[in-house]
Amino acid sequence: MALIRWTDRPDLFSLSSEFERMQREMNRLYSTVKGRGGSPFRSDVFPHVNISEDADNLYVHSELPGMLPDEIDISVEGDTVTLRGERKLPVAENVSYHRREREAGRFRRIFSLPFRVNADAVSAVFKDGVLKITLPKAEEAKPKQIQIKSA
Repeated sequence: MALIRWTDRPDLFSLSSEFERMQREMNRLYSTVKGRGGSPFRSDVFPHVNISEDADNLYVHSELPGMLPDEIDISVEGDTVTLRGERKLPVAENVSYHRREREAGRFRRIFSLPFRVNADAVSAVFKDGVLKITLPKAEEAKPKQIQIKSA
């Protein structure tokens, strides 16, 4: 039986290096999904929001730590909600950062809603760094109960 070294056969060598490259790529992808690296699936937008609904309202919850209510602007037009503002962080002089993940600056998030809302009845509450916007559904967007008549 003849022994063949990987380096003696260029076609096998390139195949093994390709498998090693694929394994490195899979390891990198797995580590980013598990949180040990910069995730390609992570959203780098600010602020983060959750949007939910019940029978009468749509709710937008947004985390805005360190901000004040007068630094946030909310507008509703048709089926679109716009959330904008500017987050200011204290400037530290003569400091070297080991890690800096909190960003400062202007932001604008625009959300298309799945239906029209009653813009005149929209309300917002800001408590403990969380903004809760309540958007009442327009009457035409609410489900209608149809009575069945017997003939």
